[in-house]
Amino acid sequence: MSERKVLNKYYPPDFDPSKIPKLKLPKDRQYVVRLMAPFNMRCKTCGEYIYKGKKFNARKETVQNELYMGLPIFRFYIKCTRCLAEITFKTDPENTDYAMEHGATRNFQAEKLIEEEEKRIQQEREEEELNNPMKVLENRTRDSKMEMEVLENLQELKELNQRQALVDFEGMIGQYREMERRERERQKEEDERETKEMLDRALVKRLRDSDSDSEEESCSSTQSKTSSTDKPTDILTTDKSTAAQGATAGGVKRAKTESWERSVGTLSGRGALGSLVVRKKPAATAASSKPSEGAEPVTPTSHTDSKGSGSDSGASRPIITQNGSSSLSLLGAYSDSDSNQSE
Repeated sequence: MSERKVLNKYYPPDFDPSKIPKLKLPKDRQYVVRLMAPFNMRCKTCGEYIYKGKKFNARKETVQNELYMGLPIFRFYIKCTRCLAEITFKTDPENTDYAMEHGATRNFQAEKLIEEEEKRIQQEREEEELNNPMKVLENRTRDSKMEMEVLENLQELKELNQRQALVDFEGMIGQYREMERRERERQKEEDERETKEMLDRALVKRLRDSDSDSEEESCSSTQSKTSSTDKPTDILTTDKSTAAQGATAGGVKRAKTESWERSVGTLSGRGALGSLVVRKKPAATAASSKPSEGAEPVTPTSHTDSKGSGSDSGASRPIITQNGSSSLSLLGAYSDSDSNQSE
């Protein structure tokens, strides 16, 4: 199988390169190449702007009778994108750039022209000073004189600026320090005011809390008082209710008997209610009031019932024990309940 990419050619033994006919092409022949615009330009015919880097199909040729240090110079022909006018430019190997010939003007070239002019003047001066020492002395004297004039003009400008604008740097610094001091004082006053407001708010809140607590205590005390009077068991500990009950038993008509009283029975008589509660006496009084061993127990007299009858069936018969405590007899309680039912 033969190679696809042939690198070596076969030359027969009788090959003579001088016998190969040469093409007779003109020296100024042109080639079509693809290039980009080397700089910004403007067409002289229609005024169209052509920016740097725009691509063109250009014709290329070698410039006749122009060389730079043995390097050939090439010329390019392009057409305007708007009016199709021909624009030509060529290479400039001396300045490593391109030079415009005709058909357009190069933009942003003022700086380049100034640099070229300065370079030309410097080159002429070096050529003059090369073979003339007096010229070197004259140039140095002129340069020093020009430098002195520049310094004098600069000093005059400084003095003029100082006369027109009198700037008090010390005053500016003092004013800045005064502003800083005022700012610190203002910040301090704001902090103190905020602290005072916070303390006042905390004090008001504390006073309000204390007032609410006192109101709650007063309400609770009143509620406790009312509840203490409303408790059903107060009849066993208070004397006022027993006195009122005794008064009703003495001469006032009894109220209607409730159903629970009919089933259980009422405890009428002060002696019967008083005998349920025994108050603890102090040690000294208890010793003095303790009865002797040989003495006989004394039975307290019983109150009359609500009808005023003197029979023993309506009264409770307390029993005195050895320790001095009293209790109701079951017989008196049941007899009282029976009398109430009969009523």
